[in-house]
Amino acid sequence: MRDSPRIRRLHSDLKSLQQLATDSSIFDFTPYGTPPDFYVLRFSGPGCHKPDPSGNVIVHKQHEVHIRLGANYPRTMPDLAWKTPIFHPNISTTGVVCLGGYGTHWAPSLALDELCSMLWDMLRLANYDETSPYNREAAAWAKHQTEYVFPLDPRPLRDRLVPGTFGQVKEPSGPMSAPLVPVTETVEAEVVEPLVATVVEEIVFIE
Repeated sequence: MRDSPRIRRLHSDLKSLQQLATDSSIFDFTPYGTPPDFYVLRFSGPGCHKPDPSGNVIVHKQHEVHIRLGANYPRTMPDLAWKTPIFHPNISTTGVVCLGGYGTHWAPSLALDELCSMLWDMLRLANYDETSPYNREAAAWAKHQTEYVFPLDPRPLRDRLVPGTFGQVKEPSGPMSAPLVPVTETVEAEVVEPLVATVVEEIVFIE
């Protein structure tokens, strides 16, 4: 019996992420399911964090995102949850990720490796929209700050394929944080729980 279009897409997405992990020194992942419909994505590169509401924005390098591919995927967009702390105009303090136009007009043809490249560009602040923020404080900071040069990391996600970029990241100026404890060890319990939906009602704004 031939697999359904969804099952074929899940197999295709797994292959695309496996190839991405081969092409990147920045990205790795853990799949769950056969074929996988839940992923823990990990990015190793600079991103911003504000641990103290009254303190400075700092940079830390280990980041984790969870992706759940629902029953209607790829016709509907995946559920995304940013699990490690991040200070970004288009990611809420609860981990809700704004994908711009894809949030309202999802493109089923967008493969997971392409989505990961979008997340990496958000993380390193190569891509952000301060005019329609999920975190207003981060948007105001990104607009006016002068301490960091964006993007924080010049490398594309497939850095192993670009001559002169693999392993050549320059440390961003500004405060650096201590390594954060990964949250992967809790994921097996979370696999059976729904992720935070990317809906406007759950956006938390910081005044």
